[in-house]
Amino acid sequence: MRRRYSLNFYLTGTVAARAGDEMSGPALMLAGFALAGSATDASSLLAGITVSAAVGGPVLGALLDRVARPGRLLAGALLLYAAGLGTILMGLGRSPFSVTLLIAVSTGLLGPALSGGWTAQLPHVVPGDRLPRANAVDAMTFSVASLAGPALAGVVAEALGAPTAVVVSMVLIGLALPAAWLLPARPGRARAAGPTSVIGDVAAGMRVLVGRPALARATLTSVLSCVAVGMLTVCVPLLGERVLGGAGRGALLLSCTAVSALVANALLARFPRALAPDTIIWAGALVQAAAPALAACGRPVALVVAVLVAGIGEGPQLAALFAVRHREAPEHLRGQIFTTGASLKITGFALGAAVAGPLVTWSLPGGLLLAAGVAVLAALAFFTVSPTTADVPGDRAAPR
Repeated sequence: MRRRYSLNFYLTGTVAARAGDEMSGPALMLAGFALAGSATDASSLLAGITVSAAVGGPVLGALLDRVARPGRLLAGALLLYAAGLGTILMGLGRSPFSVTLLIAVSTGLLGPALSGGWTAQLPHVVPGDRLPRANAVDAMTFSVASLAGPALAGVVAEALGAPTAVVVSMVLIGLALPAAWLLPARPGRARAAGPTSVIGDVAAGMRVLVGRPALARATLTSVLSCVAVGMLTVCVPLLGERVLGGAGRGALLLSCTAVSALVANALLARFPRALAPDTIIWAGALVQAAAPALAACGRPVALVVAVLVAGIGEGPQLAALFAVRHREAPEHLRGQIFTTGASLKITGFALGAAVAGPLVTWSLPGGLLLAAGVAVLAALAFFTVSPTTADVPGDRAAPR
């Protein structure tokens, strides 16, 4: 099967799915404002489809780990996510907003399928000796998606209307269906009829995530880093307005971050074993701490350098996080480790954005410095987990 399913086919699917995901958030906000006429409703839609990922990730990952053909389940999740976006769009301005918001929350449960659900299948696509480089390239797809998705949403909304932007995001997610459906099977893994329950699998995955030092350190640091990223993201429009002369220019700064993350990961893909992934995780947090500290200077050049530095920290840290998960996660819990980790990061980002919102209206430099402090805390948190903690017993039962 591996001879027929190439890494390029996998990457095509991940780019389409993740670009559609990155596009769907801004597109929904624009459509919510255009059709519902309320900025509050628009932001509520984005929050609803994001926050519920924290619940959906562990369950989705457990289900992926229980089937011999996880690609079929992944394709179903992508289809339902796209259908959810379409239902939200049809309900805006027609149905009570509370119903539309509930649909958004339900759709968000499947969000981790577009991120961690894919990456968990990578070891079944490439042999082990090629996994480090493939892992770095896979992380690059997040940067490509975060660069292309929001930009495409803005261009399509401007040219054809915000509802059309939502439709295009649905189409992109739909284009990923063949690559998901044809993902290689896991030999000898048909656990759907196994004796354990989904809840039991979720509990086992959480024990591994917390009990294995390398996974616990990487997860804690990455989640706190996402809190800092969420805070910085909220600051970006105000930075654009006050430093660059327009809030819209602030959005372009996020593209700069995506570009530098892409370049950094491209370099990492050429030298995948230059640094240990565990080192990159805490060092990446320190690099990210420098970004909001530089932005607090309030000068245009410093601001551009700051967002470029942010990408240099974020990109390699993500690739390193994937490498640690691939290395440490038991085969029978791999999908759950990835989707749960993605859920926690999404929640961390949402928490950072929620905290920073009221703060930056009072003091923008204060919000930036707090974001820098949280990123430093993320690096320090890595060393608070003892590397000698015993592994969780019984979770190496499946071959890795």
